[in-house]
Amino acid sequence: MRTSSIVHVPRTEWLGPEADPAWIDALEAGQVLYFPSLPFVLSPDEQALLTPAVRDPKARNISLGVEGQLKGGQGDAATLAALTAMVARFRSQAQALVHGLFPHYVPRLRLAPTSYRPMAVATRAQSWRADDKRLHVDAFPSRPTYGERILRVFTNVNPHGEPRVWRVGESFDEVVQQFLPRAKSYVPWQAQALKLLHATKSYRSEFDHLMLQLHDGMKGDLDYQANCRQETVPFPPGSTWVCFSDQATHAVMSGQFMLEQTLHFPAGAEYNPASSPLGRLEQALGRPLRGLDRR
Repeated sequence: MRTSSIVHVPRTEWLGPEADPAWIDALEAGQVLYFPSLPFVLSPDEQALLTPAVRDPKARNISLGVEGQLKGGQGDAATLAALTAMVARFRSQAQALVHGLFPHYVPRLRLAPTSYRPMAVATRAQSWRADDKRLHVDAFPSRPTYGERILRVFTNVNPHGEPRVWRVGESFDEVVQQFLPRAKSYVPWQAQALKLLHATKSYRSEFDHLMLQLHDGMKGDLDYQANCRQETVPFPPGSTWVCFSDQATHAVMSGQFMLEQTLHFPAGAEYNPASSPLGRLEQALGRPLRGLDRR
């Protein structure tokens, strides 16, 4: 049993050499790579954007789409241009970090929107399924992924010295061992019905069904939330961390002002494909998962 899910990485530059194989093994086992001395340095003009006032109240976060369109921001034209430029610069640095550390991933990477999160986490009210203050692995009820990986880069830009506090829990294999036996059976006709009713954007595979069962099982079990093996990790301003959020069990407890970049690539493109959630679920069941050809 590992003693910590956090792996400290002494990287101080966004663009650098390939990761140590031990870091890659840790990342692909669901651990979090923590860069305590890798800040995203803001210009004086960008410091002025560290306020909730730049977020449209109707939006949860500010995001920059793959094609460069800003959503969720508010303010005059100069403010929106500055937001776009700041988030785009973070995107460039986050990509440089991932490309340098994990060149094996690069040919299959697919860029997702970049987000700026200026709101305080601790006071956010959500339903229990949407409450990210509960330990979980990422899974989406309406957007089947078919095992596609969710690689995320986070950096804390809080100007007041406040950390971004996470809880990081047990390994994905331990989650599977505890919650897979409780999972409802996958029913292909129900997956087809969800697609026809537009409850899902595409046919829900058995992989997506089981990942939702793990996600909801973890969040709905208050005894598990309180008593499973876990550690509280404060990520201070000036630090960066990277994880597979579909595999690292995590909860976001507090913090404000963070930038985040998501990158996707298909299961099987890892350094060790058997380490992926798809690989671990198929290993646990002793068979291939159904519906992966219906995308």
